[in-house]
Amino acid sequence: MRRRGRATALGAATVLNAVANWKGSALGVDLKTSAEVVLDDSPRVRGDVPGIDDRLIVRSAELVLGRFGVEAGGIVRTKSEIPLARGLKSSSAAANAAILATLDALGEELDPLEATRIGVAAAREAGVTITGAFDDAAASMLGGVVVTDNRKMELLKREEMDSKVLLLVPEEKLFSKDTDVRRSRLLAPIADLIFDLALAGEYARAMTINGLVYCSALRLSSDPIFTALNSGARGASLSGTGPAYAALVEDENIDEVESAWLDLGGRVIRTKVNNRGSSKGSRWR
Repeated sequence: MRRRGRATALGAATVLNAVANWKGSALGVDLKTSAEVVLDDSPRVRGDVPGIDDRLIVRSAELVLGRFGVEAGGIVRTKSEIPLARGLKSSSAAANAAILATLDALGEELDPLEATRIGVAAAREAGVTITGAFDDAAASMLGGVVVTDNRKMELLKREEMDSKVLLLVPEEKLFSKDTDVRRSRLLAPIADLIFDLALAGEYARAMTINGLVYCSALRLSSDPIFTALNSGARGASLSGTGPAYAALVEDENIDEVESAWLDLGGRVIRTKVNNRGSSKGSRWR
């Protein structure tokens, strides 16, 4: 047996970090991770991503095979343009891409939310998430902007958004597993208010408040948020637990915000909200 499948999944940026109260919101961005899965008669699934921990993508593929009662081994490969360990949902994208590529190899279909929940389960088992990151995974899988209950793994709202997005990506990496969860959980009353804003569609306001309070809790600089707002961004936030920042920017202000962020150091990426979501059968990039 030799069956090949391919898929592409999105990165995402934070509107509301779910660490404090298990309620989250995120938006899919036009940065992608591609996966290729080759199934064969070998005894186990292996990862082929040099220099990167492959437990998440391997477990993602294994759970899909188990879902359909298929006994097979194989290889999972990924390529990504999403900066790793910067809060831009590289893990959610890798899991989603591996899941969709495995489905493509099997010639099977799953409801997108069921596929998303498989990725969350794989992330928990691999130890790469605090909350299960259902918000991040749903934004990656579905595109657009989502609001979720991560404890119940329920999608509460999803809608399309037309906006350019700027990302400020520092050189250093921060891994979700190293987050100070105790300090973040103290933010729960404020996170409840941010959640209400997100449900009401006030995404720019929600992400700005989210960024300010989480920068304080995680002892990270809020300067990029103020700099973006001062330069014309509609909203700006720490993405995930950082260290990257994201800003919603209108076309007429994007040059000014980009220039101001470049003065802070690090790399600035121009992208946009992707409303199409992840897809299987995509070209291996």
